[in-house]
Amino acid sequence: MDSTLTWLMVFAADQSTRGKVTEVFQQASAVGLSVCRTWAFNDGQWRALQKTPAVYDEDVFKALDFVVSEAKKFKIRLILSLVNNWEAYGGKSQYVKWGKATGLNLTSDDDFFSHPTLKSYYKAHVKAVLNRVNTFTNMTYKDDPTIFGWELMNEPRCESDPSGDKLHAWIEEMAVYVKTIDPKHLVQIGLEGFYGPSTPNKAQINPNSYAQQVGTDFIRNHQVLGVDFASAHIYPDSWISQEISDAHIGFTKTWMQAHIDDAENYLNMPVVFSEFGVSAKDPGYNSTFRDSLISTVYTILLNSTKKGGAGGGSLLWQVFPEGTDYMDDGYAIVLSKALSTSNIVSLHSKRLNTYNSLCSWKCHWGCKKKHALDNFQLHEEL
Repeated sequence: MDSTLTWLMVFAADQSTRGKVTEVFQQASAVGLSVCRTWAFNDGQWRALQKTPAVYDEDVFKALDFVVSEAKKFKIRLILSLVNNWEAYGGKSQYVKWGKATGLNLTSDDDFFSHPTLKSYYKAHVKAVLNRVNTFTNMTYKDDPTIFGWELMNEPRCESDPSGDKLHAWIEEMAVYVKTIDPKHLVQIGLEGFYGPSTPNKAQINPNSYAQQVGTDFIRNHQVLGVDFASAHIYPDSWISQEISDAHIGFTKTWMQAHIDDAENYLNMPVVFSEFGVSAKDPGYNSTFRDSLISTVYTILLNSTKKGGAGGGSLLWQVFPEGTDYMDDGYAIVLSKALSTSNIVSLHSKRLNTYNSLCSWKCHWGCKKKHALDNFQLHEEL
């Protein structure tokens, strides 16, 4: 697993930057990255995919087709996210604007989760993407093995209902809706991983008290029919303090282990840490700390993999090719310039491949790899 790259479709939509998509897939593949998460949305904004509800810019859709076809060339699988919680690339607030423009009485961006018209807009988008026939490969997205899975929403929150009921009902409806169109692919929600009202005993694991008030619920939400794997994000510099400190590493270890344990004990599904990173704009930042954070994440996942556990992978936020500094939100990693980071990623990929090769695919969750590792003398050196 490997990286979230939000910018792929927008770059592919412009011939002058399309080559950057190929370049970054090439670099990612060279260090062993095998899964990429990206946006299958851009709603009502500059270079919008969806200009108005169910009205698409064909050139931008062709750009997404290109991203999928290029990923296939480099044997990279894609997790495609279907809408944003935040205003970047449109998000739920754009859906609310569209609703208001038709005369709907909407009072909150969270009406996205409950108003029948806005839910119908979202379903129409899901249907359009899943049934899209790729103009490069002639393969329908819902039939394409290049696509690893679908993400219902990037970082959903529903702060207007801290009980979590409103968002939970939306997840229940939309997970099943995706599966009715495409039963072949995996589905994840896209949550940040905060523990909610259903597990008050776990509130202390959250990075702050506010996290329990945003309408999400890691365990309850992931028990929904149609959800195949769990997700959590890791942003100690956003959630705890912007100032870099060892406490960030400590939090990362506790946070990850709690989610891996809960995925095994309560959810019986893998958990993917689908965004993690640190901003170069943080006070006290240096590249050594970033490498330390990445190594921490990888070590915990490798330890889980050794035991046949629920640690399903991690996605760096986020990898960029050279010459794209103007897109950097502080978290950009340019593999060709960050050699120490690149080496850490490459080594982790090799280690994971070694462990996974010790067990046939069919028995991944059955034998827990114990027998294979008993006979593998070098495994502690990996």
